[in-house]
Amino acid sequence: MLTQDLFVHHVYFWLKHPESEEAKAALLAGLQALSKVPSIQQFHIGVPATTNRDVIDITYQFSWLAVFPTKEAQDAYQVDPVHLNFVATCEHLWKRVTVFDSVGAY
Repeated sequence: MLTQDLFVHHVYFWLKHPESEEAKAALLAGLQALSKVPSIQQFHIGVPATTNRDVIDITYQFSWLAVFPTKEAQDAYQVDPVHLNFVATCEHLWKRVTVFDSVGAY
């Protein structure tokens, strides 16, 4: 059962070199390490699905979805050393990052 307090953090990554298998592997490894942050309740690492409709953006290379029990847990994630290390070691890989955060609407 989902609760109103859940905080959902969804990040999309566009690589500088999307054709590079090395860059893809490095970002994937970084995201897998990022999943170890203790305040994360659930996570998902994704790539674009094969769906193709006008409203779907499939131009990104990876998505990162993290679910936190509260906004405070997400705030802790932002300053967690694992997250800070991820940004420091992987930011050279991406040309664009878009974040969508959401909380319960009820």
